[in-house]
Amino acid sequence: MTQPDQPPATVDLASCDREPIHILGSVQPFGFLLAVSPDWIVTRVSENAPAWLGRPVEDLLGLPLDAFVDAEAIHRLRGHLQTLRGPDAVDRIFAVRLLPDQPPFDVALHLSGPAIVIEAEPSEPEHLSAGNLVRSMVGRLQQTAGYDPLCREAARQMRALTGFDRVMVYRFAPDGHGEVIAEAARSGLDRYLGLHYPVSDIPKQARALYERNWLRIIADVGAPAAAVLPPRDPEGEPLDLSLSTLRAVSPIHIEYLRNMGVAASLSVSILRNGRLWGLFACHHMEPRHISLERRTAAELFGQMFSWILESRQREEEAAQEARSREIHNRLMGALASGVTGLESLPDFVEELAAIVPSDGIGLWVDGTVSLHGATPTAEEFAGLVRFLNRTAASRVYAVDEIGRAHEPGRDFTERAAGMLAVPVSRTPRDFLVFFRREVARTVTWAGNPEKPAGLGPNGVRLTPRKSFEAWTETVRGRSLPWSEVELRTAEALRVTLLEVILRLSDSAERERKEAQERQELLIAELNHRVRNILNLIRGVVTQSRANVDRPEDFTAVVGERIQALARAHDQVTSSNWGPGSLRDLVLLEAGAYLGRKADRVVLDGVDVLLEPQAFTTVALVIHELMTNSAKYGALCDSAGRIDVRWERDALDHLVIHWRESGGPVVRAPTRRGFGTTIIERSIPYELKGEAEVRYELTGLRARFVVPPAYVRAAPPKQAQPASREPSPATRLDGTVLVVEDNMIIALEAEEVLTALGASAVDMAASVREALRLIEASRPDRAVLDVNLGSETSVPVARRLAELGIPFAFATGYGESFKVPPDLGDVPVVKKPYGADELLRAFP
Repeated sequence: MTQPDQPPATVDLASCDREPIHILGSVQPFGFLLAVSPDWIVTRVSENAPAWLGRPVEDLLGLPLDAFVDAEAIHRLRGHLQTLRGPDAVDRIFAVRLLPDQPPFDVALHLSGPAIVIEAEPSEPEHLSAGNLVRSMVGRLQQTAGYDPLCREAARQMRALTGFDRVMVYRFAPDGHGEVIAEAARSGLDRYLGLHYPVSDIPKQARALYERNWLRIIADVGAPAAAVLPPRDPEGEPLDLSLSTLRAVSPIHIEYLRNMGVAASLSVSILRNGRLWGLFACHHMEPRHISLERRTAAELFGQMFSWILESRQREEEAAQEARSREIHNRLMGALASGVTGLESLPDFVEELAAIVPSDGIGLWVDGTVSLHGATPTAEEFAGLVRFLNRTAASRVYAVDEIGRAHEPGRDFTERAAGMLAVPVSRTPRDFLVFFRREVARTVTWAGNPEKPAGLGPNGVRLTPRKSFEAWTETVRGRSLPWSEVELRTAEALRVTLLEVILRLSDSAERERKEAQERQELLIAELNHRVRNILNLIRGVVTQSRANVDRPEDFTAVVGERIQALARAHDQVTSSNWGPGSLRDLVLLEAGAYLGRKADRVVLDGVDVLLEPQAFTTVALVIHELMTNSAKYGALCDSAGRIDVRWERDALDHLVIHWRESGGPVVRAPTRRGFGTTIIERSIPYELKGEAEVRYELTGLRARFVVPPAYVRAAPPKQAQPASREPSPATRLDGTVLVVEDNMIIALEAEEVLTALGASAVDMAASVREALRLIEASRPDRAVLDVNLGSETSVPVARRLAELGIPFAFATGYGESFKVPPDLGDVPVVKKPYGADELLRAFP
């Protein structure tokens, strides 16, 4: 993987973890370095500086900076120097005209001991607007859900920003080795996703530099470095280049990259809590230099990704802690409601296992052993407790490989490989121990991790590996590691058991009584609701029987009314006995009872929510109205319709209007059945509202008024986004080349093409990059933006036509764009385009 400088070739392996990393006194050739004293006298110069400054190194050393640098440039440098804060602060200034009448430079400025280090490289004006670009990239990150999709999207965005052939998200494990957890690469390259890399690939000193310096670029692995002169100051000290943007790397690292077939690399740190969590590792198969402005955007994106990742992980940890805390509190309440001594702990094994996920639990209380699940035997557990009593003072003790710390633990690895021990009393301690089984797993390494060193001309030295082929290793004897959240949860459990349960506090007893009172109140409320429901059903059965002659008709009527009650109850209980939507109620009743006729029920009104006690009443009324309409009213033939309209009046009452039209002639009923009674009396009686029903010849009219106490405004429903998924009958396959100089549009096109079935999408922002990708790995089809800034994509189109590869132009010019005659009939899609337009372009 890409990394900062490793120790030079003569460093002994045994000293690597002790000695500070050697900072090479040389810089990469795409820029130059000046070091000046606090009084702005040049003290050191990179040997390639004369190529830009036009003066020999000897003439520059000891010269005041204002003797050859423009006064306005020095003014800007001094101003930015004033803003540096913190020991590792670096500032960047773009398009600075250091020399009069000469092209501008991009400058990086930082302090190294007493020296002011000025690093300059020719400015490459891109009009990048790094802030806006990164804000857009971060916005796409924030739309992802889940940990893996977040990392994949970040790799994709970084590749689009930098243009490197391969971008990997590389995560460090607790033991120091690394793993590629996300990858975005052009087609035709080997995949590194899922490969692990040994600790020795990136030494500790290099990782320490990554925490100080977020970004590192090697533009050309084969380019010679330029030395910093003089190599040491009068006190014999070299210039510390830890924060340098141009710093060259050791021959070992260069050899490492060559062994991987990499010609250029870029790495951006990913930090969590200020510590190195991982890297964006970028590789290119040819030399590649990107401007300081674009590198700054990449660094800013890396910082933003670090904060988003940390925020996501903190949210997950907080949620996990909240779940554990909830179970923990229930356990404490249960313990407090009965015997409060440690002797009651075995009765709560399931609750304990839910607090800290485990495969087994062991309890040692006053010499009594209690084991549950996958654990050592009682005799083995006793030996383990003796070992635990020799560990450090009262604290939780966690290990994922018992046998490494306690040799007899190797005998029961298959039952208990890891443990989390919680001391729950004073010395001699009682223990609550969580066990986890062995998790044998296969780790795929990029080469053999056991061969980090070799014999060279200077003896044993760090030697980069020459093989990166997959090498598998089976890891045994270890469990899943214990997370920081689990350790904090175990510590909270220890404190509680010691300070709450063992001291038999009065507050625990008071909480027990309050919990009992709440339970009794809940039972009383449940009993009240059940009795109300039973009374309601009894009334439905009794009243329905009074006006129905045949048993089968009685069964049907009662069944329909109870189904209406059930549907209303489902809507209320789906929101935890909260209010239900009036619109959903009418639509549900229409669909459930009327089937295909439901589209003849027309609704008009801003949706409102009905409180549960009103929802069931209104549901019965709507059901009876629908039933009568289907039997005798507007919906009994094929021509009628129902209009249901509602609004809030001046006193905030809900007024519902029911109007039937287009059906047969309506006559008032000759007898008043239970259904009519429900329609006319239930809302006035149950809700203290109003009901008015008129049997007009043209159709039934009804008006209902529900008091405001039972009504609340419904939140606006979000519009569902249109799906980009094409119909299964039309899909693309293979590799698609997208030539587009706008990164966001290119990413959008990649998403659409992937959804259409493309197996890979390569992106290029220029003609040169597009032609390189075509020669490296021919695509199956291509989408070409006509205008690429200072050039057009026509040369790419002609090359694709020569190779017989189908392609389409994408343009924002509308009808004014004309395909060159020599290209023939080429499809043109207009921006903005989507899946349908691309499918039509590639039939």
